[in-house]
Amino acid sequence: MRSGASIALLAILTGCAAPSALLLPGEDGHPTGALAVLDQKGGEQLLDTPLASARMSRGGATLGTAAKVKPAYRQLMATLPPPARSFTLYFVEGTTTMVESSRPMLDQIRAEIARRPGAEVQVTGHTDTLGSDDDNDRLSRQRAGEIMSVLIAEGFPRDLLSAVGRGEREPAVDTGDGVRDARNRRVEVIVR
Repeated sequence: MRSGASIALLAILTGCAAPSALLLPGEDGHPTGALAVLDQKGGEQLLDTPLASARMSRGGATLGTAAKVKPAYRQLMATLPPPARSFTLYFVEGTTTMVESSRPMLDQIRAEIARRPGAEVQVTGHTDTLGSDDDNDRLSRQRAGEIMSVLIAEGFPRDLLSAVGRGEREPAVDTGDGVRDARNRRVEVIVR
């Protein structure tokens, strides 16, 4: 559940005698939201700190402390896959030829895919604003396809990879129309 920049996540814990709620920390340093619960005396209590918890019963909620939850939370988080990684490759104007400075990034992409069993790889091509919309759409798809072909040739299964072209619609740097900008001539590779 997103509310502005903050993220509040309510987790229903299984295996408990009574339903429980746990307020998880915000993602990437975002603040935690809050959850109001009725305590056993009928008063409202606020869960507003990360790892605050409450065990529900007919008489109301019993609040728990973060100190009791932290070990289980750490154990749970250790089982999650690593967060997605993003890589950016740049291209020579009007071509599907990667600039030389981007070539080492291919090794990093290969290593990241190899270290993730069952990795999912999204390859998205982009262009600068020079040229027509149709030409830029086609070129962005060709750039994404080129990188996908390189990865397939390295032995990565095609069904783990997907490629799309966004043309000039999602520039890394906003420019006016018809502007050459090397920062926008790119392919973004996201490995999950």
